[in-house]
Amino acid sequence: MSKLRIAIQKSGRLNQDSLQILKDCGISIDNGKDQLKASASNFPLEVFYLRNGDIPQYLKDGVIDAAIIGENLLVEKGAGISYVEKLGFSKCKVSLAIPKSESYAGLDYFENKRIATSYPNTVKKYLDAQGVKYQLHIINGSVEIAPNIGLADGICDIVSSGSTLFKNNLKEVEVLLKSEAVLAVAPKIAAEEQALLETLLFRIRAVLKGRNSRYVLLNAPNEKLDKIIDILPGMRSPTVLPLAEEGWSSVHSVLDKNKFWEIIDELKRNGAEGILVCPIEKMVV
Repeated sequence: MSKLRIAIQKSGRLNQDSLQILKDCGISIDNGKDQLKASASNFPLEVFYLRNGDIPQYLKDGVIDAAIIGENLLVEKGAGISYVEKLGFSKCKVSLAIPKSESYAGLDYFENKRIATSYPNTVKKYLDAQGVKYQLHIINGSVEIAPNIGLADGICDIVSSGSTLFKNNLKEVEVLLKSEAVLAVAPKIAAEEQALLETLLFRIRAVLKGRNSRYVLLNAPNEKLDKIIDILPGMRSPTVLPLAEEGWSSVHSVLDKNKFWEIIDELKRNGAEGILVCPIEKMVV
């Protein structure tokens, strides 16, 4: 029987979130400590625990069928590899940064400057397109110290909270790209594995839709129902049920969690009462 071979980061910031989304998809993985490969007990899937930087090559070589990987790494090392879904976690930026003491008026700052980075292809693509000449110092590891020890005039690296830059007296000046975890697919994948991938993708999308939505129940006077229904952006239309108290109805709908509070405020202003909000585990559409 065919199995879908999927890679996740062996250790690091993507590891736990990658395992969690598979768990939320109902996939139980029998992984012992320090295993490099583990099978799911209830889905035809094998998980490969790999070094993050090695995953793009494994995809290209067809050793694995899919991977949960940072979009930034695909840009840097994954030429020819596409992704089928953004997963909403491990969000970050790949940015240029310089010492706080330096003035910055634009990309001309980097003309003939030394840039330390572990993302040489990303820097090259960005600065070449802008016609900037520069010198690259490729470093695998902590690039933030490079300006402090005189190795470089600036750096290009991942920025999440910005705390690492702050601690090293650096400031972010240009964002080259925004990144998050994605589900990437090997350039060549067999038909049976593609079918399994589609099943997994269906589950992932249901999980992501649930994470990004909230189920809302509220009570409303009947004379204000039309206005309240206009406010609610449900999947199709809200569910409206009569209450035991005459002249009142219960309204059920689904809201985007990112627009939740502004909609709730508007509902209250228009007569909604007893508003109950519930998380959604999964949402199949």
